[in-house]
Amino acid sequence: MASHDIVPASLAVKAMRDSGYKNAAYAIAELVDNSVQAGAAVVEILCQEEEELVQQRKRIRVKQVAVMDNGCGMNPEMLRRALQFGNGGRLDDRSGIGRFGMGLPNSSISQARRVDVWSWQDGYKSATHSYLDVGEIERGELSEVPTPTPQPVPQTWVRRSGVAAQAKSGTLVVWSDLDKCDWRTAQSIFKNSDFTIGRIYRYFVNDGRLKIRMAAFLDRATNPITDDDVEANDPLYLTLNATLPPPWNAEPMFDRHGEPQQIEIDLNGKSHLVTVTISVAKKVARDGHNAGDQPHGRHAKNNVGVSVVRAERELELQTGWCVQSDPRERWWGVEVSFSPELDEVFGVTNNKQSARTLAEFAEVSIDQIAEREGYETEAELIEAWEQDHDPRLILIKVKQSVERNLSAIRKVIKAQATPRQGEKFRHMDPNSAETIGTQATKRRQEEGYKGTSDLGESLPPEVKTQQIEESLVSVGVDPVEAQQRATSLVSSGYKYEFYNVGVDTAEFFTVRPKGGSILIGLNTNHPAYDHLVTLLESSDEVNDVTVLKARLRKSYEGLKLLLEAWARYEDELTDGIKKERAQEARLDWGRVARQFLRED
Repeated sequence: MASHDIVPASLAVKAMRDSGYKNAAYAIAELVDNSVQAGAAVVEILCQEEEELVQQRKRIRVKQVAVMDNGCGMNPEMLRRALQFGNGGRLDDRSGIGRFGMGLPNSSISQARRVDVWSWQDGYKSATHSYLDVGEIERGELSEVPTPTPQPVPQTWVRRSGVAAQAKSGTLVVWSDLDKCDWRTAQSIFKNSDFTIGRIYRYFVNDGRLKIRMAAFLDRATNPITDDDVEANDPLYLTLNATLPPPWNAEPMFDRHGEPQQIEIDLNGKSHLVTVTISVAKKVARDGHNAGDQPHGRHAKNNVGVSVVRAERELELQTGWCVQSDPRERWWGVEVSFSPELDEVFGVTNNKQSARTLAEFAEVSIDQIAEREGYETEAELIEAWEQDHDPRLILIKVKQSVERNLSAIRKVIKAQATPRQGEKFRHMDPNSAETIGTQATKRRQEEGYKGTSDLGESLPPEVKTQQIEESLVSVGVDPVEAQQRATSLVSSGYKYEFYNVGVDTAEFFTVRPKGGSILIGLNTNHPAYDHLVTLLESSDEVNDVTVLKARLRKSYEGLKLLLEAWARYEDELTDGIKKERAQEARLDWGRVARQFLRED
């Protein structure tokens, strides 16, 4: 009689093979989760490579990937359940990073057609073994998990293990026939996994609770061709990262921005906390020419986003909070951490790769959420959810906290007077605006024009330096930076100095005559700063010609908007003395601008 299963096993397994793991690193992470939940202190990720002949040419390909740990191991019944989809041993356990019961079988068949598992609780020779084989399932030869049978761990893996196989208890998972793995060599697997796995388990690795080893072996050899430990990768850069270049391998590259904010929620009569931690790059990390393209800048570029952490284990970096194509986004860090009791609220997926509901909230405004929920305003939505004790209110509060802090630290990053594009040496550049502006000013002085700043040119150099330094510090420039700028400006004899300042007034730039020079502060909070300065100043970090053209176009449109704004300002003035003065100011400024630009 034909089978009438609700879901035929062969079709179910075929669907599960496309279960959405981002790549092999995340699939391997599922196995590491099991090891951590089993109390392992050591996890070894081992790759066996073999030479194969293709069109008379030899090439190296990964044939097996193994994950071995020294955790508590499993008895035969536990082992059999662990290989069942959705029937792990910790379905109701919210005390750790496990729970969903899908990790071992789901992650394994997402990469390989066969998975073998050995587990032991009294030395590796006492291990029992079972397996899943996609081919056998497709052919109808395997409809249930095979009963585990006594079988010692193969000596090939025992000899390759550094620690795990020698432990009294542990587990070995081996993937074979890697038809779904995008990375074909151990080198590519390790290169692409080390960064991600180091970030996912950074808390465990950093405090010594977990050691993760990655080793590759050629053919049946027991001596590794590569053998390294995974280093912790903190996307907030508040802890040491050994993979960064000096000095950032010896000190944190970012500073904490304020104290971590704890947001409380009551769920099912129990109080839970969500913690939002913010960091921002130290100014010195952004100093120098094109810091974003330096090794530490490229490292930070690969860690852009809001790190969502569940039970000290990262789920993902959410990029929905980021301003796309803005290279400065690499210079901040945000972490949102919560306990497994809030899985349903945050929308944690069963493969622990995403917090979907939080990601959805990141993509839309609170007003849009209110409209979607049938409320006219944000205030009405929040009031209703508070009255209903809707757990999603915690997501609104997290969203508000993240966005409020991001707004603040983006202003900090903008306002950092970071020397860019050789700014420290612009006084020696004959083509810089500062050089040309100084030459044009001297010509105007020779023609009899006098400015307020000119009165300070006769002051002693030390007095000029002090006045300029004090002026810069008073508007928020870092004292060390202010001293360097003042000294450089006075020694060069140049007239102009640009700096960034975040002010809440409507002016795009400020003018401060000090020490015989004119200090021009660019207001990083003014929209014109983003339309002109940001787009052009950071263009040296962009290699895409299409992006560069788009930036130039946007800057041109920004310039036209500034001129339109002035035109409208004049247009709105009533006929009379005020309008005449505005027109005269435009004409006078145009004459000075013409002379300055002709110097170029």
